[in-house]
Amino acid sequence: MDREQLLRLYDREERQNVIYYNSLREETPHVVRFRPKPGMKGGSWILYSRLTPENADRVIEEQIADFERLGLEFEWKLYDHDQPPDLRGRLAAHGFEIEEAEALMVLDLAEIPENLKRPVTHDVRRITDPALIPEILRVQETVWAERDIAFVEEAIQELRHNGQYISYYATYADGRPVCSAWIRFSESGPSARGLFAGLWGGATLAAYRKQGFYTALVAVRAQEAIQRGYRFLTIDASPMSRPIVARHGFQLLTFTHPCKWRPSSTS
Repeated sequence: MDREQLLRLYDREERQNVIYYNSLREETPHVVRFRPKPGMKGGSWILYSRLTPENADRVIEEQIADFERLGLEFEWKLYDHDQPPDLRGRLAAHGFEIEEAEALMVLDLAEIPENLKRPVTHDVRRITDPALIPEILRVQETVWAERDIAFVEEAIQELRHNGQYISYYATYADGRPVCSAWIRFSESGPSARGLFAGLWGGATLAAYRKQGFYTALVAVRAQEAIQRGYRFLTIDASPMSRPIVARHGFQLLTFTHPCKWRPSSTS
């Protein structure tokens, strides 16, 4: 499958048709958007759009008005191939904060390299007890020097309510977790079952880097995806993780741009 075919497949299954256990999915003629279900924790975002130069500004204004009426901040997840070509500039002009680009990388599991198929020798543990989530996510908080209580609460909720579609892992050393990550499996309709699984997290404490902990978590998650019958692994790679996953066979599919709008932002 060439890049263009894979990009169309990804758009269809992971942007247009995807569903999330904690979100209300709303599809208009121009966007696919999500907001939390009543009683559920989660964010709000626009994941897919079909716009033209003629209607783009109007649709952007409509989305801002809708989310503002609900009192919600939201993210417009923009992909480099989204139309019109100047959509990022238009979003910025309407008050969106454009965050650092991330590389959407993909690995065809039919072509997985040998080093990811070998048995993992590190002390890797799958975390199934929600009570352990704060402990393993403390790795993320330490690495990124920020504490996000809402994110921890959402992770606990997801493991409790949607554990069949997510697996949390941690590698342990010196009696504590030193690297943590998770994998989400597509919740799209029947046509997408077994297609895409996404890698998330993957933070390692500074003193334990370059010792194979990160690679161990990539391998164990890839092996689980294969066991479940999935075909592709994806990751939104930061500049730090992109060269690492590239060494493991991941190829660049496109770039994504998180575009954040908050009620204090005005168009």
